[in-house]
Amino acid sequence: CVTSPTVPAKITFAGQEVDLLRYDHRERMDRELMSFTYMHSTTMLTVKRANRYFPIIEPILKANGIPDDFKYLAVIESALNPLAKSPAGAAGMWQFMLGTGREFGLEVNNNIDERYHVEKATRAACTYLKKAYQKFGSWTLAAASYNGGMNMLSRQMDRQKEKNFYDLLLGEETGRYVYRMLALKQIMEEPHLYDFYVDHLYPVEPTTQVKVTKNIKDLADFAQEHGISYKTLKRFNPWLR
Repeated sequence: CVTSPTVPAKITFAGQEVDLLRYDHRERMDRELMSFTYMHSTTMLTVKRANRYFPIIEPILKANGIPDDFKYLAVIESALNPLAKSPAGAAGMWQFMLGTGREFGLEVNNNIDERYHVEKATRAACTYLKKAYQKFGSWTLAAASYNGGMNMLSRQMDRQKEKNFYDLLLGEETGRYVYRMLALKQIMEEPHLYDFYVDHLYPVEPTTQVKVTKNIKDLADFAQEHGISYKTLKRFNPWLR
């Protein structure tokens, strides 16, 4: 039985209420809810992963003054997969391109790629979002710029003489971007309304931090010295290249 998903009467993003009584807003929200509701395996995986990664992301957002709803930006960028890589070369949970990652403080070289470091990439995303918010004065526009770029968004705002994301005509991907975040927020906060019943969430796994003060010549040897496999070392430290 295929049913149309429930569009909520109202929803907020970063503290701003979205007018879902307006027909175009409601239809766009409906489209994204249908997309994620019937993309069962990916959405279910994301719900499971959130239990592991939201506790890492949330306090970093809070410490940087970024609204908690921006954790859903990481969700739509990578489905919370820290190993995600796009055909265009964007990498990690926050999908930084090489140049943008370096611009916002991530180290990328032959030895390490901090785009795959969840904590550091989250902090870099916060730096970008604070800069975008300072430019636009709107968290919604800051979110849209993460996809389309600040320059593109500024050009379209000037061209269309609009300052509200919801009244801007943008390309397909950027135009859907915020609605995709809203849809995933709705589904992940009320999964039972969309027939997602999850009985096993991925746990936060215990780890040990090791301070390294010199170059590691061989990662496999280093792993063996600490009583773990190379596979385990890379699993918890995908930024080691």
